[in-house]
Amino acid sequence: MTLARYVDFNVRGDADGWLVALEGNRNVPFSMQRAYYIFGTQNGVRRGKHAHRRLTQMMVCLTGQCKILLDDGKTREDLTLARNDQGLMLDAMIWHEMYDFSPDCVLLVLADNYYDEADYIRNYAAFKTACA
Repeated sequence: MTLARYVDFNVRGDADGWLVALEGNRNVPFSMQRAYYIFGTQNGVRRGKHAHRRLTQMMVCLTGQCKILLDDGKTREDLTLARNDQGLMLDAMIWHEMYDFSPDCVLLVLADNYYDEADYIRNYAAFKTACA
């Protein structure tokens, strides 16, 4: 069982270089309202450590690689993000933690809504209760 789904992107290019276009409601299956990227994460640090009540996200590892722990309250799964031509879709109510970042890792995250602190569940016990 996979708690998230991969989306492959169309890569265009030639001997001069390569390009991937990310388009809302096309290869990104939602209207993007926010984008941010994570980089320079120190060895041994875990990022994320939360779930969202409503937010849908897509993660794209632009360079390097990292691992991600996914948890829906019943099943836990670890994946590796290492491709810049593929995104990982995360629906709401998936606890996620990113870790084992390579020194060159840049992780882009696209979201279907603006930042809203009330949408976050930052306590794992509260997350498990909300999933029950």
